[in-house]
Amino acid sequence: MKYYLIAGEASGDLHTSRLMKELKRQDAAAEFRFYGGDQMLAAGGSMVKHYRDLAYMGFIPVLLHLPTILKNMKRAKHDVEQWQPDVLILVDYPGFNLSIAKHIKKHTSIPVFYYISPKIWAWKEYRIKNIKRDVDALFSILPFEVDFFEKKHSYPIHYVGNPTADEVREYKEGKGGKPQDTGKGRKTIALLCGSRKQEIKSNLPPMLEATAKYADSYDVVIAGAPGIEPEYYKQFTEGHHAGIVFGKTYDLLSEAHAALVTSGTATLEAALFGVPQVVCYKMAMSRFWGWLRKMLLKVKYVSLVNLIADSEVVPELVADTFSRQVLDSELAALLPDDSPRRRQMLSGYDRVWEKLGDKRAPENAARLMLQQLGK
Repeated sequence: MKYYLIAGEASGDLHTSRLMKELKRQDAAAEFRFYGGDQMLAAGGSMVKHYRDLAYMGFIPVLLHLPTILKNMKRAKHDVEQWQPDVLILVDYPGFNLSIAKHIKKHTSIPVFYYISPKIWAWKEYRIKNIKRDVDALFSILPFEVDFFEKKHSYPIHYVGNPTADEVREYKEGKGGKPQDTGKGRKTIALLCGSRKQEIKSNLPPMLEATAKYADSYDVVIAGAPGIEPEYYKQFTEGHHAGIVFGKTYDLLSEAHAALVTSGTATLEAALFGVPQVVCYKMAMSRFWGWLRKMLLKVKYVSLVNLIADSEVVPELVADTFSRQVLDSELAALLPDDSPRRRQMLSGYDRVWEKLGDKRAPENAARLMLQQLGK
């Protein structure tokens, strides 16, 4: 069968590449065409556009690049129609993908599947109307989404397991379940400051400042984002004793003693590796964004760790709640080996693992998709 897939950022590229491999395993005749990234390209098929040409975040960047975004949307709609796949599989990235879904549903008979559902439980809940109208099947990777879609909105979905949990579990199994041993004799503080330039620009400087006092006794290491050139980081790291690694985030987390993490999938990755963390997301006009968050967000938390646990396992310093003083205090509380804060957080991580379960997301999603398609 022919599969057209659209992923708009780094995490989507990773998760979609694994889904593609599983689809190929279960459907030997699988053909792929996609908007995505390097990992999807490695899985096979034809790339139409790289996600780095799609990933604009924030009102101003989106406004400045609106002509490019609209051009990419138009091209995607036309390309799907021309290629006539057996199914269109959309991955997260709702601002772009829901527009594609609407067009394809209206103008073709191509089934539309959504893998990694839009986070409308956080904001823009009105998009449930679009999903009900334009999406034939939705595949969720977060267990709490089942109640939201099925009980609150009477829209049946499939919880297939969490791909990040799968990836961490497989990494640990490959290492024999043991942390990475670097032989350095020094503990590591990991900095995961986001995958977009604006996130890095806002969050890496305060992270480096907060960890500067520990440079004599800890290795401070930045997890470089895919698609961001090493030179971009240099403007922030000059004068700081901080290393940087690319493509080795799991190696870094497997040895990290603590981490400062910008909200996103990385918060869940750190939790699943058992790394105590402080979630920090500094923003310009923090008071405005803090007010807007209270007005628009429908959830108590922003990190996946807390959302899955349904309790505050990790501290969230976001927008108006972010300050260097609190960041310093939270990090200091996590560093002693047997600190109460550290023990409490690790116990919370156990609850996160329990709620995610042991389903294999790509395998389950591929199987259910093929069933939906009658194969």
